[in-house]
Amino acid sequence: MEQLIIDFEVLARVAKDKRPVKAGEVIFKAGERGDQFFVVRQGSIDIKVGDHTVETVGPSGVFGEMAMVDAKPRSATAVAAEDSVIVSLTEKQFLTLVQEAPYFALAVMRVLAQRLRAADAELADR
Repeated sequence: MEQLIIDFEVLARVAKDKRPVKAGEVIFKAGERGDQFFVVRQGSIDIKVGDHTVETVGPSGVFGEMAMVDAKPRSATAVAAEDSVIVSLTEKQFLTLVQEAPYFALAVMRVLAQRLRAADAELADR
C-alpha cells in the first residue's frame, strides 16, 4: 500500500513530541479515545485488529489519522513492530499542518481511501 510521505521540515514546525518506542510497546489500543495522529520517523508500527495485523506502517507513514476525522474510539491497536521513533500531533497541530501544507489533507484522505479499499478487498476474499 502506498504510504503518505511526510515532509519533516513542515512537520517540525508544528510537532514537537518525538518519542522512541520499544518493540512490542502498545501506542494505543482499540476502543480508546483518540486525540493524536502519528507519523513514523524510524522503524515500523503494526496496526492490529484483534490478533490480525492489517498493516505495517514504515518510515514517513502515518497512523491514527481517523482520530482527526471523527470523534469515535480507536478502531485498531498500534504496536511497535521494532524499536521505532514516532512523532505525535494533536488535533490543533494537525489543523495547523493542513493550513500550512494544503496537499496534506488530500494525502490523508488518500491514506483513508487506500485503507478502506484494502479492508473491502480482504472482506471480498473471505
